Amino acid sequence: MNVKRIVGFIICFAVLFSTLTASAVGTSAKAAVLINADTGEIIYSHNCDTRLPMASTTKIMTALLLCEYGNLERQITVTKEMVTVEGSSMGLLPDDKVTLHDLLYGMMLASGNDAANTTAYTVGGSVENFVRLMNDRAKQMGLKNTHFATPSGLDDSEHYTTAYELSLIAREALKNTEFAKAVSTKTATLCYGNPPYTRHLTNHNRLLKTYDDVIGVKTGFTKKSGRCLVSAAERDGKRVIAVTLHDPNDWADHRALLDYGLERVKSVEISPSAENLSVDVISGEKKTADFNVDKERFNVSNDDALGYCVYLSKFVYAPIKKGEVLGSVCFYNGDNLIKAEQITALNDIKAEKQDSISSFLDCLKLILSQI
Repeated sequence: MNVKRIVGFIICFAVLFSTLTASAVGTSAKAAVLINADTGEIIYSHNCDTRLPMASTTKIMTALLLCEYGNLERQITVTKEMVTVEGSSMGLLPDDKVTLHDLLYGMMLASGNDAANTTAYTVGGSVENFVRLMNDRAKQMGLKNTHFATPSGLDDSEHYTTAYELSLIAREALKNTEFAKAVSTKTATLCYGNPPYTRHLTNHNRLLKTYDDVIGVKTGFTKKSGRCLVSAAERDGKRVIAVTLHDPNDWADHRALLDYGLERVKSVEISPSAENLSVDVISGEKKTADFNVDKERFNVSNDDALGYCVYLSKFVYAPIKKGEVLGSVCFYNGDNLIKAEQITALNDIKAEKQDSISSFLDCLKLILSQI
């Protein structure tokens, strides 16, 4: 049996792309942010790290946990404690029959607090346990300025986030197919109740009807939080997410932010210059293993750096199988890793018959040549 040893080294390349700066943009919000949904980079910000209440945009996290819970066609029976909550409602009553799918749409279209509470009991067993799950998920995302106290977004002194971290929650949620489908839906015909009967829900997010490229996400309002809005738009394969907190002019502000973001984000091709690199092979019929590094295309804003690092072993022991992993290439936007790809051998390399001393000397020679 051949034991393979890998001595890591890094070959790094940086590529910088810059273009003319787009015109300025602003909002009426206490806090706002605009990010590139592909990379997470900030395109525009205003007080984006300030902790503020976020009202029903909270339901983005609640809905994500519901989607990740799975089996959306499961039907449950609503209890009194599930719907004992004030505020907006999808019309649930005790003893109603409703599917998890309909709870998702009741949350994201009608902004039903009853749907959020019912989700909490269904997924977490209680509101308290579900809130714990929400905060655990936030920690998984690396969020440090977000804390949930309710599944619906009702005011609480311990319920807050920032514009930037809310954009990251939305970015994560939009990766879920069921979530993305729900928040892009303008109207939905559902069937629930006791006995179930047909209901028609309309999405509170009017941008879905007034901005062609919008694909979601969620509105919110309380007297304390003011008007809160998370929106996302996609055009020509480019996607941006905007968040405003306590914004009296949110509809107009979001149209301006989304336009600005979609103009700023450019599709850029990066072609790693590592095609001629190879890895030394110990005790092989060939002395080097060849590989390719494919070009990639990324959507980045104009002023950020796009680069890559090629990570390779200094040498490997034969035999080598075609497709065997030799290293990796990682693409970065600034400090953010945006994609990682494995580097694999293009061909088989058989082991050369030689004694152990010859193998040792070959290995030693390679090590010394790298010092």
